[in-house]
Amino acid sequence: MARLMPPAIVILGSGALATARRLQRCYPDARVHGLRSRFEVPGEAHVEAGADGVDIVYDELSAYLRELYASGTPIIALCAAGIVIRCVAPLLANKGAEPPVLAVAEDGSAVVPLLGGLAGVNVMAREIAQALDVPPAITTSGELRFGTCVLNPPHGYALASIEQGKRFVSDLLAGESTRIEGAAHWLDDAQLPRSGTARRAIRVTPLAWDGNADELVIHPRSVAVALADGDHENAAQRVRDALATRGLSPLALAAIVAPISCSGDATLAHAADALGVALRFAEAGVDAGASAPPVGDARPASSLPRALLEAALPAQCEIVDLSPGIALAVAATPIDPDTIGRARGRLTVIGLGPGSADLMVPAARQALAQATDILGYATYVEMAGPFRADQRVHPTDNREEMQRARHAFELASGGRRVVMVSSGDPGVFAMASAVLEALDTSSTSDAPHWADVELQIVPGVSAAMATAAQAGAPLGHDFCMLSLSDNLKPWAVIEARVALAAQADLVMAFYNPVSRARPWQLDKALDIVRESRAPETTVVLGRDIGRPGASLVSTTLGKLSSADVDMRTMVIIGSSTTRVFSTRSQSADGAPREWVYTPRWYR
Repeated sequence: MARLMPPAIVILGSGALATARRLQRCYPDARVHGLRSRFEVPGEAHVEAGADGVDIVYDELSAYLRELYASGTPIIALCAAGIVIRCVAPLLANKGAEPPVLAVAEDGSAVVPLLGGLAGVNVMAREIAQALDVPPAITTSGELRFGTCVLNPPHGYALASIEQGKRFVSDLLAGESTRIEGAAHWLDDAQLPRSGTARRAIRVTPLAWDGNADELVIHPRSVAVALADGDHENAAQRVRDALATRGLSPLALAAIVAPISCSGDATLAHAADALGVALRFAEAGVDAGASAPPVGDARPASSLPRALLEAALPAQCEIVDLSPGIALAVAATPIDPDTIGRARGRLTVIGLGPGSADLMVPAARQALAQATDILGYATYVEMAGPFRADQRVHPTDNREEMQRARHAFELASGGRRVVMVSSGDPGVFAMASAVLEALDTSSTSDAPHWADVELQIVPGVSAAMATAAQAGAPLGHDFCMLSLSDNLKPWAVIEARVALAAQADLVMAFYNPVSRARPWQLDKALDIVRESRAPETTVVLGRDIGRPGASLVSTTLGKLSSADVDMRTMVIIGSSTTRVFSTRSQSADGAPREWVYTPRWYR
């Protein structure tokens, strides 16, 4: 059984919240997801996580459960089983990888595993039932008869053929007996019909299955393959060929090991992905867990792979040299890739969006879930939580961008999975630029290993976009974004750009409009804009959009002053074509709903 993603605990109303929090103690990485209409006060952001709230809100149950299911997220839904079945039913026709799906009664009185028998749903059902002190409603025939799912081996093992496995279990249920060859500790207490002379056999072996219909073959992931430095264009096929020469199954492969000097080689990463295994890096003759800088290795390519395996794996492994430049090791038990050398470091720069958890893109949420280390301005890091006990948090002052970026690269170059947190979109007045500048200006002698870090920038919903969406579509035509902060550029440059944008009749989104240190700058910028724009020009003020206490106000350029704005306000100044109109529908305060938009045409 593969390691699972943290489950989503999905509830409809507050009546299930107490049970959800009990289940969260079983799965500390899990988040409680609640229906927005029942956990959000109109006009305010969703209730903060805690005893009286949820961690994430969603809009509509059916679509949300389908989204979770399609992403492979285990689902614990605290509602009627029939509701869950109807929600995910459209996805069941094309059966592929099936995450665990369970229905749990709101009061915790029943636990029903629905889907994911081969992904550990019955294991989860027993865990949840034990936490709630109720019996699980397991209906799987094999589990009821044998007390375990024979086709669901633990992490570190892989079933050779699921179709053959189903036939094998069907034969056992029909009265056939079996014997076990190899170490299958998880079956020690199973009530299997055993016989030392049985024709049917459960074999635990790294050797490839030969198609014998009387065998259920389970492969321990106990093989590692090492490659020398050099051309890795056909690395995946070379590994397959190496396994085949020894009669080993590709499903028994746990990891590919390569020299640290190859950690930036994309072809190796593609090979590992194609084989579905971990890619690890080590130095021959050096403690594989050390974070020493990459160095060249003078060994011949023929001996380097063996040296890598000797340095990275336990002494009792059998190591076989294959040519050219490849060696493999077979261990007696499954190999944990996390104990071999180190992974290629990863630095992911994400944007949290404007603050509401449901406006964070899924890729950012996934990066946070996979991170070993989280860096960022302390306020934003706190917004990104809660975090697991095994995750390290590095909050810093908002003015320490370059130091923060360098620290992130140092952590990632040591093999850690690092997330740099920004608010909004990381590429809009945020940390993506600082991270790239740190990489661009790093000296190859001071930080040669930074370039080998896997760097990814995940977009987010910027404050301008979030405010514009609340107002309607004021950015519907050409627009620009300007920061009025002169901390990083001269005020004269700001004045020139504001003047040119106003003359060009661009919609303008002002970031960092005022602060205690510079309360005069917004009024100065508005004076410049008023030289080119009419007093009745529409202005949108969005304060803390996506956060508790959010407010949205429409006014005009003639009425606007810096007293209406603070540092947490997004100021959007319309163009000459930007329009405002009201509808009969009402906003949260009972007033007619007002919409602002800029037409996509221009006269």
